[in-house]
Amino acid sequence: MRRLLLACLLPFSAVSSTAAAAEACDVPPPYGLSPLALSIRQAACNEHRLWFRPFIDREGRAASLGVTEAENEHLADNGLIAWQRVAGYWRDSGTLNAMGGQPGANSCIAPLGSRYTDSDCRAFLIDNPWSAAFVSWVMVRAGVPGFNTSPRHIDYIRQAYNGSTPYRLADPAAEKPSAGDLLCFLRDRRQTLSYAGLVQALGNGSVGHWKSHCEVVVSANMGGDRTLYLIGGNVLNTVAMRMLTLDRSGRIELPAARATETDGIAATCTPGREEECSFNRQDWAALLKLTATAPLAAPLLPAR
Repeated sequence: MRRLLLACLLPFSAVSSTAAAAEACDVPPPYGLSPLALSIRQAACNEHRLWFRPFIDREGRAASLGVTEAENEHLADNGLIAWQRVAGYWRDSGTLNAMGGQPGANSCIAPLGSRYTDSDCRAFLIDNPWSAAFVSWVMVRAGVPGFNTSPRHIDYIRQAYNGSTPYRLADPAAEKPSAGDLLCFLRDRRQTLSYAGLVQALGNGSVGHWKSHCEVVVSANMGGDRTLYLIGGNVLNTVAMRMLTLDRSGRIELPAARATETDGIAATCTPGREEECSFNRQDWAALLKLTATAPLAAPLLPAR
């Protein structure tokens, strides 16, 4: 297994401290979490372990990277193949049906083993963001009642706003996150909206197929470390953990969003603009607070 380690990007002291913090999934969850929150946490953590535990540290730097989405490499159990696992997120979450018009989508439904359909499916995985399919898969695996899966994060953000899902929309700057919640940002927009702008747009019906991204909260303030731990799919083209800083009260210290476009020139990550290179600098506009407490009686997905 060829694995690319990017720890050389970090000072040694930072690597030492964040390496231990990245094991948040191995620490027993705090007392008082609902059975459903525990189920969501377990489903996300199991996948993170499977992908060799890549993570983004609190400074927004990629600290490690293993196998990625379309590789024909084994995952950590030495049985599953990376691209086949991603195809499974699409297929087993029920989100692949909505992508039937995209080239290669139908090939991901076909039985494995055909050289043509396998190559076609792998091309589909590269061409189409699968982060929402991953979150949907976690929700199905965890048995979250009433969650409407979708290949677009904005659909379940909108559903939480309308009060029609097991989540409610909250301001990430005002409420404390906990395991089982979803934290979301808006992407590819010229203007930062934050929570207030998102709510206004949802209220006036101007939100269409907006590009967005959500990740699963798996731990918050573990051992008083003032760190939020998230797991998302299609982050660095893998299933990665992200760390964000919490304040003393347990609320998220939201990183500044990336600079917006000025004079027709978009601010991008370059050697002369290092401040734009943090993976954590996003328009974190939505915290979806888990309101349901009990999972469905029977699992909806077969064991791996």
